[in-house]
Amino acid sequence: MKNMKKLLSLMLVVVGIASVGVYVNAGEVIESDVSIEESVGSTAAMEGEDFTLEEMLSYALQDELMAEAEYAAIIEAFGVSNPFTNIIKAEISHQEAVIGLYEVRSMEVPEFDPSGHVVLPDTLEEIYAIGIQAEINNIAMYDKFLEQDLDDDVRAVFTALRDGSVNHQATFERAGSRSGNVGGFAGNGNASRGNASRGNGGSKGYGRR
Repeated sequence: MKNMKKLLSLMLVVVGIASVGVYVNAGEVIESDVSIEESVGSTAAMEGEDFTLEEMLSYALQDELMAEAEYAAIIEAFGVSNPFTNIIKAEISHQEAVIGLYEVRSMEVPEFDPSGHVVLPDTLEEIYAIGIQAEINNIAMYDKFLEQDLDDDVRAVFTALRDGSVNHQATFERAGSRSGNVGGFAGNGNASRGNASRGNGGSKGYGRR
């Protein structure tokens, strides 16, 4: 009961985050022309069709951890602040919601170090397009998960996280439009959140997930 209350409170936070913003079309997942031994995050999700709950939770947590790590690296490297700082806070809430699903089921939360899966862009002009593609790929992952036979609480969390990423995408698009720095990144083979050399692009970010 205690864990369920914690999960419900985390879902309220996620839903609150997801309720801000404008819905935009998810777009296409960009495939990567690079590969590593094992795909992670949304890249791994895009390679499959049917998933166990353990696989879905693992890929989701990996993708959210990589998002936080990549956006933090962009902030440090390029000296930018919003919208990246606000979106990092949301990514942490997303991680907590996924961890809540583990805890409700008394499942062990796997360890994952996202630092090796972050590749920075070469120029400041690319940062918003990176965020856009990152969120597009994350949305695609959750859409695929929502096609599975899910428990009600898992479906509610995945839906909230998907909607949160939709809003993040819209935020990056608005920021890029204001700065004139949107669009130059799409089509780059490194656009895959989860790792710097992923075989399939179905993941959030630039050279990651």
